[in-house]
Amino acid sequence: MLVAELVKASVIRLMAAGIESPEVEVSLLLGFCLGKSRSELFLAGGAEVEPESEQRFLSLLARRLRREPSAYLLGEREFWSLSFRVTPDVLIPRPETEYLIEQVLARWPRQEGGALLDLCCGSGVIAVVLARELGAQVVAVDISAAALAVARENARRHGVADQIQFVQADLLSCFALHRQFALVVSNPPYVSRLSLEQELEPEVADHEPHLALDGGADGLDLIRAIARDLPSILAPRGHLFMEFGADQGAAVRALFILEHEWERRGGQVGIFQDYSGHDRVLHLQAQE
Repeated sequence: MLVAELVKASVIRLMAAGIESPEVEVSLLLGFCLGKSRSELFLAGGAEVEPESEQRFLSLLARRLRREPSAYLLGEREFWSLSFRVTPDVLIPRPETEYLIEQVLARWPRQEGGALLDLCCGSGVIAVVLARELGAQVVAVDISAAALAVARENARRHGVADQIQFVQADLLSCFALHRQFALVVSNPPYVSRLSLEQELEPEVADHEPHLALDGGADGLDLIRAIARDLPSILAPRGHLFMEFGADQGAAVRALFILEHEWERRGGQVGIFQDYSGHDRVLHLQAQE
């Protein structure tokens, strides 16, 4: 079959299955099998696809039709203009987390120095980017040993393995109760149980790890635990940047202001909206 014919037939199949951006999906999968970019696929439209490559592509297409995410099929996802290894043991990195990192780099006063923590590190994208951009040492914590294995691979891939200490632990339980971190960045599980069971697209609900998604009944269980334990590990004048769900801004702000009284103690709490206008990132700065 010719490249153009295979592309056209496959796009029709994905459209019929209700999969968004079918042209992009086909370009990714077929380009992966043929070793070609999207533009190269277009230019090669009249070329014959070798039977082995065609069979490999059709196998991937069948899995995509079962709503398995392309990132898992390819084992890769671009994030921060870098290629990261992803497996079903980790969440697929998303633009919202790039926005989280943008806020850190724009607002954290680097000259203050101090220890850095990536809490709920997953695939390690936050730790790797911070290590590269800041030239800093980072502690990266996750409860999943399988996720940490992926994160270690990504740190090696991007040349920062010697800058990141990976720790398997349940949130902040592994740290002694002294204020050691000048910067804490976290993308914790924050999906509500109802959303996880009834509202998410199949690619997420059926394939991404629930351990990294499930935030409890209202999506705030882990955020509550972070708010509770943060004072014991955040250094004087330390900063927290944390991603949360688009409808959780008011509740997250209340957790830190009302339940833990950061502002009464002289701290500052702010909420930043992402490029779609949704509440997305909490920024907290402690005082002395």
